[in-house]
Amino acid sequence: MKPDPRFRNLPKDFWANVRLISQEVGYTVRGLQEIKVPSLGEIQEAFAEMSLDAGHLVDPAGSPTPYGKLLLDYFVYRATMLHQHVEPMLMTAEQAKKVFERLRKKLRPKSRIPLNRQSGEKKAPAFFTGIINMLIEANAKNMRCDYDPRVLTTITRDGKPLRTLARRIDGAFPCVIDPVAVWEIKEYYYTTTFGSRVADGVYESLLDGLELEELRISEGVDVKHYLMIDAHYTWWSCGRSYLCRIFDMLHMGYVDEVLCGQEVLERLPLLVKEWISEFKDRQSRGMKRP
Repeated sequence: MKPDPRFRNLPKDFWANVRLISQEVGYTVRGLQEIKVPSLGEIQEAFAEMSLDAGHLVDPAGSPTPYGKLLLDYFVYRATMLHQHVEPMLMTAEQAKKVFERLRKKLRPKSRIPLNRQSGEKKAPAFFTGIINMLIEANAKNMRCDYDPRVLTTITRDGKPLRTLARRIDGAFPCVIDPVAVWEIKEYYYTTTFGSRVADGVYESLLDGLELEELRISEGVDVKHYLMIDAHYTWWSCGRSYLCRIFDMLHMGYVDEVLCGQEVLERLPLLVKEWISEFKDRQSRGMKRP
C-alpha cells in the first residue's frame, strides 16, 4: 500500500484535523466492522461541542470549503482502501502457515527462520517474518541483509556517526550501518484482543518515522522505511482504528509503504530490486556502504 499523491506533502494542520475529527466522530462505526466516514454535519457538530471554529472547513452557505472537501475526500479514500485493499490481504495464522510452508519448500532458505513468542501448541515459526525473510533472501542476489539486527541503526558521514536511531528495528538492507531500507514487522496471529503491546507497536513505527524524517530534512539522507503487518483478527476484527492511524502515518510521510499480509508476496521482490539499484547507485557516487 503506497500513499496517494493527493494526500502527500500536506501541511501538519491537515493531519491535526484528521486526528481530532477521527477521535471525536469515531474511527469506526460502533457495532459494525466498518470504517467511519464522517459527514460534514458530524464534523460541524464535533467542532461546536469543542468550541472550535469550523470556518476553514465549511463556508457560510453550509458547503465544504476546498480544504473541507479535501478532508472529506481523504476520509472516503481511507475507508475505501482499508475495506477493499487492506482487509482482504490480511491472513489468519492458518493461511500464513500455508504460504510459509509453500515458500520454504520452493525457496529452501539459508537464513534462519525465527520462532514466534508463543508456548505450547502455538509455538511455531514466525510465519509472516519467515515469509518476509525468505522473499528478501530469494531476491537479494546473495547480498547481505540484516534480518534481525538487535542493535541500533546508525547513519554515518565521513566515517563518523551522524544519527543513531532510538530503537532497534526488525530488519535492514544491507545492514544497520548506513542502510538503504529498514522495516518493522508486526504479526500478531495469536492475540485475543488489541492490547497495549500491539498499540505500542504502531507508535514505535511512528517514532522511527519521525527520526528518519528529521534525518531527511536536516541532513538530506533518505532511508526507506517500511511497515509490514499481518493477522486478520488482530488488525481488522480488533484494531481497525489503528489501521486508520497507520494509514494516516503513511500519508504523513513517516512510512514509505505499508505491506499488509499477502501483499508482501507481490511487492517485496520488486522492492528488493529497488534497494539493490539504490545501493549500487550510492556506490557509484562514492558513498561508502558495508
